[in-house]
Amino acid sequence: MKNQVTNVFKNAERFAEVTKKALIAGNVQRAKKCIRIAEKLFVTGSTETKGIITNVYLYSIASFLNVKHCTISNLFPEVLKIEYAKQCH
Repeated sequence: MKNQVTNVFKNAERFAEVTKKALIAGNVQRAKKCIRIAEKLFVTGSTETKGIITNVYLYSIASFLNVKHCTISNLFPEVLKIEYAKQCH
């Protein structure tokens, strides 16, 4: 069971890396597609899935964007924007 949990977290980290690499490469459409997938997982997933999306994926992407001084308003769909705002307060 512990390996399954570790794998889920690693997959979320890898998914965040794919999204960040798309942004670095200037492939905003691919990054937006990844973020939309994350939002779908957040909206339709279990409580555990929502926590992983928030605490691993969203945190990683938001931290990256903050370091790069990018705004999230154009990238994040409404549900993830709200979740991001909750993390910031």
